[in-house]
Amino acid sequence: MSQTDHRYMALALSLGRRGQGATWPNPAVGCVIVNAGRIVGRGWTAAGGRPHAEPAALAQAGAAARGATAYVTLEPCAHTGQTRPCAQALIDAGVARVVAPLEDVDARVSGQGFAMLRAAGIEVTTGILTAEAARDHAGFFMTREQGRPLVTLKLASSFDGRIATASGESQWITGPQARRLVHLQRASHDAVMVGGGTARADDPTLTVRDLGVARQPVRVVVSRRLDMPLLSNLARTAGEVPLWLVHGADADPALRQAWEGMGARLIEVRGAGRMLDAGDILAKLGAAGLTRVFCEGGGALAASLLGADLVDQLIGFTAGLALGAEGRPSLSAMGVERLGDAPRFKLCETRAVGNDVLHIWRRAEL
Repeated sequence: MSQTDHRYMALALSLGRRGQGATWPNPAVGCVIVNAGRIVGRGWTAAGGRPHAEPAALAQAGAAARGATAYVTLEPCAHTGQTRPCAQALIDAGVARVVAPLEDVDARVSGQGFAMLRAAGIEVTTGILTAEAARDHAGFFMTREQGRPLVTLKLASSFDGRIATASGESQWITGPQARRLVHLQRASHDAVMVGGGTARADDPTLTVRDLGVARQPVRVVVSRRLDMPLLSNLARTAGEVPLWLVHGADADPALRQAWEGMGARLIEVRGAGRMLDAGDILAKLGAAGLTRVFCEGGGALAASLLGADLVDQLIGFTAGLALGAEGRPSLSAMGVERLGDAPRFKLCETRAVGNDVLHIWRRAEL
């Protein structure tokens, strides 16, 4: 790979990330168009998934796209949906070369976009920053290949792994810088998810605040019986910010009706003992179009996702205080008896955030 290709693809990837959390069910793609060593067009998938990155960049480039190189973070689409295929748009604009990291896994596209470009005489180069692009698109790929979204689990705890005192006090274990970073993470995901216990104990709004974000993530609450306060912040804002309630078959019909009347979307899933089936939860969320879910607990929901091997990324914030054995643990019981049975992740980043420590862990394949 040339340093030039590497540099422009890195820029395209950074542009694509601007759309993360806002483009579902479509991937968040970036595009940079370069002619004679000068950037003539830049674009990324718009909120709601339209327009795609390529036509946005081509519109900016205008006639300068002819003979140019287009750096796109995913194979250009080859099917006609709400808009014409991006591969055809690149052909019609007279682009001479397209650089993309990897093929799209969507069956409507996979390899066909590249084939259209090559048939039109356009040079196609692949394999540039493939690992980085695959990580950026992992949620979209998972919905297509596994039928579920990517799951990031966030835990903010004391040095000894506690999320609250014995009395339940938990606000705030971490400092303002860590909390601001959590809002940035929320904004880069399609949905924020918590368990019913957390919703009852903290009365959260689960929105992105103080960042100027126009499009809020979907708020998902997993509550088997829907037994949450009807005068809560979630209830009050259900008609303003999307609220999806995941529940079991035994949820009270009167509560179902009440929440739907306030504007919530109800999603029924299978039970698994006293819990809801974690795999079915994610399958239903994936079927609804979500590609990236940011889970903020509580302990029971987090443990069920980890126990079912459904967590792809861990984001931890560790504060410099200790709460002792009487404090509430960050995870409920998982039934792990041997170290070899515990889910393991690779450490990808660690740094100070204010007075707290951020650590990010991922599956080995991400």
